[in-house]
Amino acid sequence: MSLRNFILGLSASFGIAWLAMVVVPFIKMRNLEPIHLTEAVDGATGIFFPKRTGRIANGAEVYAQNGCYLCHTQLVRPTYAGNDLYRPDWGGLKSDGDRGDTRRETNAYDFYGEKYAQIGVVRMGPDLSNLGRRVESIYAVGKNPNDWLYAHLYNPRMSPERWKSTCPSFRFLFTEQKIKGSRSLDALPFGGGEDFELVPDSDAKALVSYLMSLKKDQPVPVALNFSPVKKVK
Repeated sequence: MSLRNFILGLSASFGIAWLAMVVVPFIKMRNLEPIHLTEAVDGATGIFFPKRTGRIANGAEVYAQNGCYLCHTQLVRPTYAGNDLYRPDWGGLKSDGDRGDTRRETNAYDFYGEKYAQIGVVRMGPDLSNLGRRVESIYAVGKNPNDWLYAHLYNPRMSPERWKSTCPSFRFLFTEQKIKGSRSLDALPFGGGEDFELVPDSDAKALVSYLMSLKKDQPVPVALNFSPVKKVK
């Protein structure tokens, strides 16, 4: 094989993969066209608009800076590519009290409002596409959802049900300070002691707000629903 053919073959091998994995997705997701809902097909009219709450921009930046995407994904894969929809509550809730079965696959509109799509690298931990929904409906029932996440970030193995967690501690996002008079409004119900209190810093607040906003189970137009929930058993 000549050097010229070798270089051309090498360029083609990496170039095609780069086009497929980087260029094409970027072009498709750069300017998402609005999807118009029709009464006959979608049961509603108007334009589909993904609902997100919380400090998404700031929290997503903290999420990326701390490498959360290295261990967690935010991608419920199509059924032809995996069994994500069958994993407990990854793609939504199987039995939502008000909406029934809300599980669905991820689509490009789920990352609306974020500068980068945090699809993740590997799954050392669970998928976080619907973490906010899981915390409210499963993990922190009867408790403050934000406090549950703060406790997990501060010490992922704080409680018996989380002893097996491999998540690292993010204690550097918290400050232990001396109590001056009464406890501050931001003081957490754990940590500290009689004379000290544990307070989350601005990055911790933004990160928790972002994590609680991860509720990507909003009903989508039929045009985006590639694997209808009714087909999932």
